[in-house]
Amino acid sequence: MNTQHPLFLVSLVLPILLFQLQPTPTVGDPTLAPTPTPTPTTNGTEFIRTSCGTTLYPDLCYHSLSRYASAVQQSPGQLAKVAIGVSLSKARRMAAYVSTLARQAEYGADRRATAALHDCSTNFGDAVDEIRGSLKQMRQLGAAGLGVESFRFQMSNVQTWMSAALTDEDTCSDGFEDVADGSLKSDVCDRVTKVHKITSNALALVNSYVAKGTP
Repeated sequence: MNTQHPLFLVSLVLPILLFQLQPTPTVGDPTLAPTPTPTPTTNGTEFIRTSCGTTLYPDLCYHSLSRYASAVQQSPGQLAKVAIGVSLSKARRMAAYVSTLARQAEYGADRRATAALHDCSTNFGDAVDEIRGSLKQMRQLGAAGLGVESFRFQMSNVQTWMSAALTDEDTCSDGFEDVADGSLKSDVCDRVTKVHKITSNALALVNSYVAKGTP
């Protein structure tokens, strides 16, 4: 029994010593942490952030488009298309809102406000048609065999229509210059300004896409 006791102790101590001799990772050591693999959504988000830097309202641009990162990936054409789609959605809502106000104003006494609302409703109806035409044209860019000249021609249509939409939105605001200050005027003009910024950003992204020169 006495001759076996030292061997028994060695068998217990040896694994402990070997374990202590192994290198121990340092907590928080970045060299030992696994490197995260970029996901398509992450790549798309950073691409949108960078692309929005070319617009007049980069924060609004990123805020309104970042949710579509998985669809955009790193495609300038897809980003322009999504931006136009968001612009169309905002313009449609504004057109419906102003149309409702115009109908209600017919029973009011402020003729200038009534006229401004009716004109604004017409302007936004035109803007919706123009943005819709731009989106339709963008969807046709995926046609096989689209050459550079055809690409530029179709994109010139998109640029023209988006510019026209911006003009119509501006005209709506201009129509309220002679309307007395009040909640109605400030509410409509503030809403128009927000839509105008979204449309402006969309046009900037379209221009950026055209500058790259590839379908």
